[in-house]
Amino acid sequence: MVCLGVMAVAGTGMGVERLILAALSLLLIIVGLRYGIRFAGVLMLDRSRHKLLWELLVKNSGALSLFLAVVTGRSLLAYATIPENLHFAFQKTLNLSAIALAALIAIRMMLGFSKLYLRRFNINAADNLNARKVHTQVRIIERIAIVFIVLMAGVTAALSFEEVREFGVSLLASAGVLGIILGFAAQKSIALIFAGIQIAITQPIRIDDAVIVENEWGWIEEITLTYVVVRLWDRRRLIVPINYFTEKPFQNWTRQSADLLGTVYVYLDYRMPVEEIRMAARQIVESTELWNGDVCAVQVTEFMKDQMQLRILATANSSPETYDLRCYIREKLLEYLLNNFPEALPRIRLQKEDS
Repeated sequence: MVCLGVMAVAGTGMGVERLILAALSLLLIIVGLRYGIRFAGVLMLDRSRHKLLWELLVKNSGALSLFLAVVTGRSLLAYATIPENLHFAFQKTLNLSAIALAALIAIRMMLGFSKLYLRRFNINAADNLNARKVHTQVRIIERIAIVFIVLMAGVTAALSFEEVREFGVSLLASAGVLGIILGFAAQKSIALIFAGIQIAITQPIRIDDAVIVENEWGWIEEITLTYVVVRLWDRRRLIVPINYFTEKPFQNWTRQSADLLGTVYVYLDYRMPVEEIRMAARQIVESTELWNGDVCAVQVTEFMKDQMQLRILATANSSPETYDLRCYIREKLLEYLLNNFPEALPRIRLQKEDS
């Protein structure tokens, strides 16, 4: 691409030595532009209040310098004395290169802005509900913007050819029939994209939500325009079409807040004093940092034939901590019963009557 700009400016009648010298000169100009933009950005990072813009310029200095070189070559092409067919080839190449580089710069700048913006919202915090909302919306908007930029760049590049423009005019004459055919062919793809936009607006799920999908428990790891990645508890990944979350029921454990109420059921003999279990459960949850200090309750929820059912409730700040807290309560409660009330464990009674 650099050589094309050089040949366009210098013409075809120059010697090989002059052509190589011109190519090296233009290459040095591109390198100088890159490091000039980078140096200016680094310098302004310390002096300007608009650090976001200058940080993005530093990260995209290579693409920006190449884009400026292509635009400069396209402008100087009008002054070149070369054959018409070669002029046309150089012009199209530089135009397509400028379009591709402009799309690349737009995507990288957009992703850079969103990445820097998301720094304000820590998704790893204990109370991360608002951060998860923002991350979900930004991620989906990023993908919509990328699709739009690539589509616009493709259309712009295609319309730069006369043959494509003439073909487009003929398509407009049969736009009704063609629209129906394309509508049926792309029905599912369009439905998926609209489902992604709907989720971005209504947010039935968010990044890092704890969900149960298809009887599998996990966390929302990634949301795209067409599918959702669920990270399961055993580190597997469940890939689900995005319209699943708009058409089918599922469980979202962290829809309103990250803290959860954990439940532990224990079955004991009727001779077990309930108040002793209540005090033991309180001591167990207070001995661990997994409990958030909100709820701790013990209730007798059912009488059975040979035993009673007790339900222990305790809260934690997140779904992983809730799961660990439930396991911790079971382990410590079993240890407590074996050491203090072994006779309270469930047993089957047999009574023999004399005939």
